[in-house]
Amino acid sequence: MSTMVLRPLSASERAEALSKAAAARAARAAAKESLKNGERSAADIITAALQDDALARMKVSELLEALPGIGKVRAAAIMGQLGIAASRRVRGLGVHQRRALVDFIDEN
Repeated sequence: MSTMVLRPLSASERAEALSKAAAARAARAAAKESLKNGERSAADIITAALQDDALARMKVSELLEALPGIGKVRAAAIMGQLGIAASRRVRGLGVHQRRALVDFIDEN
């Protein structure tokens, strides 16, 4: 296995990368908060993730845990039941997995 060597970033490139990362974390946090408050549905966030790179990088487990009444254990059980890997991110969900996840959340 070969290792990839990244070139060192200049100070301005590093600052830009840090600012982009902070903005992505803030976008994911806002989405989870709106899910918790009932302002947005999980289906809405999953659909928005198709266009929004920050949301696309959210772990499915984080999305589930943001729902009221679902913690780590229940999120893991739901993902296992739906055949979604624990490390899966929203972007990595297939069409059928997305549909199954939305259907499951809507039923509960």
